[in-house]
Amino acid sequence: MFRLLFFMVISLLSLQTMAEPVIVVLGDSISAGYGIPVEQGWVSLLQKRLQTNHSRYTINNASISGETSAGGLARIDDILHTQNPTIVLLQLGANDGLRGLSAIEMKNNLAEITRRTQNSGATVILLSMKIPPNYGKRYVEMFYSVYPQLARQLNITLVPFLLEDVALHKDLMQADGLHPNAKAQAILANKIEPYLLPLLK
Repeated sequence: MFRLLFFMVISLLSLQTMAEPVIVVLGDSISAGYGIPVEQGWVSLLQKRLQTNHSRYTINNASISGETSAGGLARIDDILHTQNPTIVLLQLGANDGLRGLSAIEMKNNLAEITRRTQNSGATVILLSMKIPPNYGKRYVEMFYSVYPQLARQLNITLVPFLLEDVALHKDLMQADGLHPNAKAQAILANKIEPYLLPLLK
């Protein structure tokens, strides 16, 4: 009986070791692929690239259009429990800014998501976002400064403004001026990939 139990434990540990490592994307409409087919979104494009040299990794997209940092915080425990990610790409905050919510509250939410993720043993990559200048210089600067502050304080990898090479190019944006179109998705994948690859084992 003892030997049987011993071999069962060893088998379970072996299965866990052999399990494919998971990368979770926790974001909003920018990562959910709003307005375009899901397979054309940057998350899908990045998954296809990983299949070439890092085929063990699977990317699960847990992004929801309209998601806020508070919404992400409400979901993170379940995501960590059910998906057991190795890496979490955290792309939240833009909807907080567009709704004029507190930048301090957003920072606290993102910090707590990061801490819970780190406590689970996973690594966080924080994707920076900006909001349009019509929200006022002070609020816009306060909003964007949250990302580098968190990166320094929590020692996590920071990707600069995700839409930096996209947002000011009308041919790369949808008609609403907020969401990148299908043509822009490869640019977003290119932006993230150099920060992700060094973390893959």
